[in-house]
Amino acid sequence: MKTTMPYYAVIFTSKHTSQIDGYDEMATQMEALAQQQKGYLGMESARDAIGITVSYWESLEAIKQWKQQTDHLVAQQKGIKNWYTWYKVRICRVDGFYDFERE
Repeated sequence: MKTTMPYYAVIFTSKHTSQIDGYDEMATQMEALAQQQKGYLGMESARDAIGITVSYWESLEAIKQWKQQTDHLVAQQKGIKNWYTWYKVRICRVDGFYDFERE
């Protein structure tokens, strides 16, 4: 993933309804589609009591284009109608980064 600063993170937190038929398939499709978008840098995701997905982008314009992508719009509507009790989206500028990885 790009480490040249700054870049942007979209933090998507959510809670599922009890009706999640088709969710995993759509999530897989959206991840593959996001990877094809100009300005996409990567993604990290975890789900337990709530879901947290962080996607990384080169620019605010790239995020805007992803939000308006036709298939993504369809997925958003299905999420609102079927899969989410609630969700929150936060967009942040990343000015610094460090990590640790055990060998």
